[in-house]
Amino acid sequence: MEEVLRAEHLSKQFPGVLAVDDVSFTLNKGEILALVGENGAGKSTLSLILSGIHKPDSGTIYLEGKPVSFNAPVDAIRAGIAIVFQELSLVGSLSVAENIFANRQPVGAVGTIRWDELYRQTQEFLSRFNLHLNPRQLVKHLSMGQQQILEILKAISINPKVLILDEPTSSLTESEAGYLFENIRKLQKQGMSFIYITHKLSEVFQIADRVMVMRDGKHVGTRAVSEVTENDLISMMVGRQITSLYGDAKKNQGDEYFRVQDFTQPGAFENISFGLKRGEILGFFGLIGAGRSELARAIVGLYPKQSGRVFLEGREIFIRNPRDAIQHGIAYLTEDRKGDGLFLNMTIRENLVAPSLPVFTRARGLLDFRSIEAFAQKAARDYDIVTPSLAKKVSNLSGGNQQKCLIAMWMGINPRVILFDEPTRGVDVGARAEIYHKLRELSQSGVGIVMISSDLPELIGMCDRILVMHQGRITGELSREEFSEEWIMTYAAGLQTQVSLEVNHG
Repeated sequence: MEEVLRAEHLSKQFPGVLAVDDVSFTLNKGEILALVGENGAGKSTLSLILSGIHKPDSGTIYLEGKPVSFNAPVDAIRAGIAIVFQELSLVGSLSVAENIFANRQPVGAVGTIRWDELYRQTQEFLSRFNLHLNPRQLVKHLSMGQQQILEILKAISINPKVLILDEPTSSLTESEAGYLFENIRKLQKQGMSFIYITHKLSEVFQIADRVMVMRDGKHVGTRAVSEVTENDLISMMVGRQITSLYGDAKKNQGDEYFRVQDFTQPGAFENISFGLKRGEILGFFGLIGAGRSELARAIVGLYPKQSGRVFLEGREIFIRNPRDAIQHGIAYLTEDRKGDGLFLNMTIRENLVAPSLPVFTRARGLLDFRSIEAFAQKAARDYDIVTPSLAKKVSNLSGGNQQKCLIAMWMGINPRVILFDEPTRGVDVGARAEIYHKLRELSQSGVGIVMISSDLPELIGMCDRILVMHQGRITGELSREEFSEEWIMTYAAGLQTQVSLEVNHG
C-alpha cells in the first residue's frame, strides 16, 4: 500500500517524564490505524507532535515521503494533518456555518462576508454527510453529540490527508457513533487516512485496519486487527495478563434493604420503582434521553421530582438535598467527574475528604489535619491513585486516577448505597480493571451498587440484574441468566415491554 505518513524515532520529554520514547510507525493512504494504550501511555503527546502542537526533541516526520517540520498547528493543517480533540473547540455563540468555515468564509471585494454563499456552501457540505442541521443555527443549541459530529466535520472540511480523532465517540449515542463510522469509511474509500485514538476496544474491531499499542511512552507493537483479540490488546497495553476484567460475581445477595417507589417527574421519568439487595450490583441501561441520570440525581436530591418515596432498611427516609443523602449513607458518583464530581483546582487531599469533612472537624469547627492526612494517605493507597504528592491538584491526574479519586472520596462517608453513573467513562483498560475490582469488594462487603452505564459489555460483565429504561419508563428487567445484548437493546428501543416487572421478578 502507498504510505502517507511515517514517523521515525520520535521522542519528547517533559520535566520528570519521557512522554514519547523513540516511537516509529507508518500510516498508509486510505487506512484507519487505531491507537490504544493506558492513560499516560503517550498517545496524546504523540498526536500533539504529529499535529504541530508540540515539537519533538528528536526524530523525523515524513508526509508522502518528504520530511516535514511544524512550528505551529497551522503548519500541520497546511501540510494536510488535522486533529479533533475530545474537548470541543466550537464557539457556541456562532452559527454552524461560521464554525465550519471559521477564517475561511467567502468574502466580497471589500472583505465583507458573503453570507448567502457561506450558508449555501455549508448546506452543500452538510448534505455530503447526510447531516440535517440548519447552517444558521447557533452551535450552543445543538446536543453534545451533534457538536462532536460538527467538530469532526469542521476538520474534514479542510480535506486533510491525515485526520487524527481523539476519543471521537465519547459524547455520541449509539446511532451517532454508527453515523460517524459510516462517514469515516466513506472518506477512507476516497483516500483519507485516520489515526483513531480510543479506550473502547470494541471500536478497534469495528472500524480499524491495524492497531498500534503504546505503553509508558514506547511503541509496543502494531498488528492487523484481524490477527488479534481484545485480550491480546489488553495484555500489550498493560504489560500483564488480565485474566478476568470484571472479576467474579458474588453468588448470593442479601435481602432487599433499599427501595425507590413511584418516582415521577414529567418529561424525565415516570412511575419508577425498584429494589436493591445487600451486596447486589444492579445495572441501569437506556439510550440517551431515557432518564437514567435524572432518576439517580432525583434520588439524592439533585434533580426535582413530582412524587416518589425512598425506603432504607424498611423505613421511609426523606432526601431533600445531597446533604440528606450523605447523612443516610447514599452516595451519588456523577458521570461528569470534571464538571460536577471533583474540585479540579483543589488538591487530591482536599478532594478525598470533601464529602466527609464533619468527621474531621473538632469542637469549634477546627479541622483535624493529622486525621485528614492519615485518611487521605490510606485512601490513595487503597485505591491506587498514582501521584507523587497528595498536594497536587486533581486536574493534573490522568482520567483513570481522577475516577479512582472520585470513588475514594465518596467511600469516606461509609456508604450503604452507591449510585454510580458511567463508572469507567474515558478510563483506560488497566484503570477499568482496578475500578471493577473495587466495586466487587464493596458489593461483597454488603454495599448495594446501582450502576448506570452506556457500556453494555460492562453491565453484562458486572451486574446481577439489569433494568432497562426507555423514554422515562422501565421497560425490561433481566437477571444474570437472561442477559442478552439483543434483548437489552430491544427493551431500550421501546420495541418490547415486560407486562409486569413486579410479577415477573418479584
